[in-house]
Parts: sequence; C-alpha cells; structure tokens
Amino acid sequence: MSVQTIAECQQTLHRIRDNLGLVIKGKDDAINIVVIALAAGGSILMEDVPGVGKTTLAKSLTKSIDAAFNRVQFTPDLLPADILGSSIYNPASGDFKFHQGPIFCNVLLADEINRASPRTQSALLEAMSEAQATIEGVQHKLPAPFLVLATQNPMDFHGTYPLPEAQLDRFMVQVNIGYPDRAATRDMLLSQATTHPLDALRPVATGAEVVACQERARAIHVEANVVDYMIDIIEATRQDERVQLGASPRANIMLFRAVQAAAAFEGREYVTPDDVQRMTGRVLPHRLMLTSKARYGGARKADIVRELVERLTVPT
Repeated sequence: MSVQTIAECQQTLHRIRDNLGLVIKGKDDAINIVVIALAAGGSILMEDVPGVGKTTLAKSLTKSIDAAFNRVQFTPDLLPADILGSSIYNPASGDFKFHQGPIFCNVLLADEINRASPRTQSALLEAMSEAQATIEGVQHKLPAPFLVLATQNPMDFHGTYPLPEAQLDRFMVQVNIGYPDRAATRDMLLSQATTHPLDALRPVATGAEVVACQERARAIHVEANVVDYMIDIIEATRQDERVQLGASPRANIMLFRAVQAAAAFEGREYVTPDDVQRMTGRVLPHRLMLTSKARYGGARKADIVRELVERLTVPT
C-alpha cells in the first residue's frame, strides 16, 4: 500500500497515536514524539525510573503495527551473537548454517539496554545507522521498516553501564515518560481492574503503511531559512563553553528528518520554526557531552539546548 497524500499519512499516524493512548494514560506528548520518530524512521531511547511504563509504551507501539517484532532482555551476560545470530554446525550435513538473531525484524525492543556490556550494546550500531548487519563477513539487509526501541534506567541505578557516545548518537529521540498525574493514575487503575488494556490492543497500521508514511514525510518541504535555523542551533551547541562535545552532523540530519515527520504528523506539506523548536529538545540533549565543570555545577543538557534556542533569531 502506498500513502500518496499527506492526509492519508496523517490519518495513519493518528490511528497509531490513538491506539497507544488506550494503554498509556496522561502522556500525550511522549506518545506523539514516539509516533513522530516512527514516521521519521528513527530509533527511540526511553530513559526513566522503573515502573513508569517504558516497556509498556514500547510493546504498545509494536502491537499497533502489523509487523515483525522481537524483544531482547539485555543482561550483563548477553553476547553480540545473541542479538545478531551466528552460524551453527550441522553434523548431519557437515556444514554451517546461519541462524538469524532477533535483530532480523521490523521493530526490536532492546529492554533495559544499559544492563548489557558496551561490547554487546555496540552490536546494534550498524543496524541502527544503515539498516543492515554484517555477520561473519556477510552483509544482511534488515526488513523495512526497521527501528530500535530501547529502554534504560538512569545511570546511577545498580547494574547499569553507560551507553557509548556512538550509540547515543544513533538514537533519533530520547523520551522521558515521568510519573502520571492523579487523574491519569485513576484512569490507569480503573482500566486495569480486570485485564490489562495491552492484551486487547490490535494492529491499526501495516508495515507497508508505515514505510509509505516515512517516504511521504521525507518529501515534506523545508525552506532554506528554516534549514539555516537548524544549522545555527547545531553550531551553537558546539560553541557553548559548557559543552565539551556538541551535536554531530548526524544530529543535524536526524533533526531534519524529525521536523519533516513532525509536519507530516500535523498534516502539513511544509516545516515551520515551531516544528524545529518542538523537536530540538528531543533530538539534541542526549547527544551532548558536558564539561566536568558544567556537570558538577548541576547543568542539565535539556536546559542548555533550550537556552541556546531561545537566544537565536526565529526565521519568518
């Protein structure tokens, strides 16, 4: 199926959004960002304390799309071959046969990704950036659409490892869910009185529809002055004295794709500066590395990005 109009693309994305809202209560902004990242073809990192619904949101997204889904529970003893697959010797035929790992799917849920060693985490790098996996010298294309949904606990929790900077840079957005308010908590409790709403969730879009939406989003028009606005923001992160490592060229590309998808989500054929401001706080903070002085001084990456955006002149 090919989504040919922006209206059809928006309808597909809103069906997925509404489906997620049946399970995740009171977190409309987090849900919208996840759906926008899906439309942009980017991987998603969800970081928060245990029990706020990270894995539930990830599972809800996978159940909303009629596509292949695999889940890997990341643990300290997990090996790269447990994700990618390996060749196994067949004594009957006397040869080796390659057995695909769980990465060969449309949506891979990497649950508690920072509980595995950096060596295992890095097994996802090629897949996240190129949608392929090189295993034993052979390149394997991954099915489309492909994205990684990763959850992680804050770094000061026991048994966690920091994600490598190269891997953080490959996540398009980082989503923090946070605690629900009182009304959302009441709705959550009542909706789970007898069964979990996740059990009744059904697909509302196909993998082909998602791919068509991604292609349509990439055709969204971006004015030259809006492109310059994004470049100004990226360069500002590299020049701030509190930032040791600013946003990379990949971050610029990710931001460009994200704002196109944000416009598609709103049913527009063009990007506005508001789209840029909306997505900057989701795309950039997790990529920055602060100086020791800034970290020990209590500086927060999201606050720094917000300050930089507020200083710049908004294009008209």
